[in-house]
Amino acid sequence: MAGVPRIYTSLEELDDDFGPSVLTIGNFDGVHAGHRKIIRRVTDLARERGWKPSALTFHPHPAKIVAPHRAPRLLTTPEERCRLMAEEGIEQVLILPFDQAIANLNPVEFVSAILKARLGVRAALVGSNFRFGHNQAGDTKRLAELGEIFGFVTEVIPAIKMRGCVISSSEIRRLIEAGEVSRAARLLGRVYFLEGEVVSGRGIGSTQNVTTLNLRAAVGVVMPPGVYITRTRDLDSGRSWPSVTNVGSRPTFGGGDISVESHLLVSPVGEAPRRIRVEFLRRVREERKFPSAEDLKAQIIRDVRRAQRYFRLAERLIYSKRIAES
Repeated sequence: MAGVPRIYTSLEELDDDFGPSVLTIGNFDGVHAGHRKIIRRVTDLARERGWKPSALTFHPHPAKIVAPHRAPRLLTTPEERCRLMAEEGIEQVLILPFDQAIANLNPVEFVSAILKARLGVRAALVGSNFRFGHNQAGDTKRLAELGEIFGFVTEVIPAIKMRGCVISSSEIRRLIEAGEVSRAARLLGRVYFLEGEVVSGRGIGSTQNVTTLNLRAAVGVVMPPGVYITRTRDLDSGRSWPSVTNVGSRPTFGGGDISVESHLLVSPVGEAPRRIRVEFLRRVREERKFPSAEDLKAQIIRDVRRAQRYFRLAERLIYSKRIAES
């Protein structure tokens, strides 16, 4: 896995040598398969020209400022976004704080004051639905016109379709919120995951002789409600374990805030993890209220058995593939 690119979180932090850059611009929430197509073209062009593969993204999401009622939950935190972009070769990222002053810039001001003056853009690569400037007055045609004026080339990358569906962050959010993590993974080009610190839970897992890790997810991220077959990774050591994860309010025990509880199918050896990533592989069922704690425990045992069958089958498929390739 690639490292983290050089990250700037304001215009004031920028070095004078940010450019010359090949720059892609957007929210890049999820860094899905469509985003990766653009980013790969950025890195290819940067390699050809000897320029720096770069990205400009925003935080908070622009909708938080211009239309708060439409602001979406996020698929990735800004830090996760940067790591995923680095996997495709991005070397530097400006996470521009999106505020009313930025929202008020017209297209010419945005290009002249930020792209040209601060980011040293030699080439700008964007998706076909790219809009910029106050009230989204600028589109890809306007960006190309301004590029001719300010001395950079513009490339527009067409959207990717999969099974007739345009890959977009909004469609992926819809799938995850509906629990369809397997379909979302196809559009993302990777499994959907949540990352965060391990926090104390209610101790339900310990009564079943299994290790339970409770994840504190970032505020405002998309949550897939229900019970899932997952893989839980220790972000510090790299260890991982097959797991079953419940995302919900624990209605059997009176409900409450949304929690993310992972029951590990293999007990960890050594120091307990402090930061984990939970990767969602397949949905098992919806969360529901059981008549008693004993009924819930019996259901968890059934969930665990189903997950064990899933991982055994996955191991056989991997083994068969290796034999075929040898």
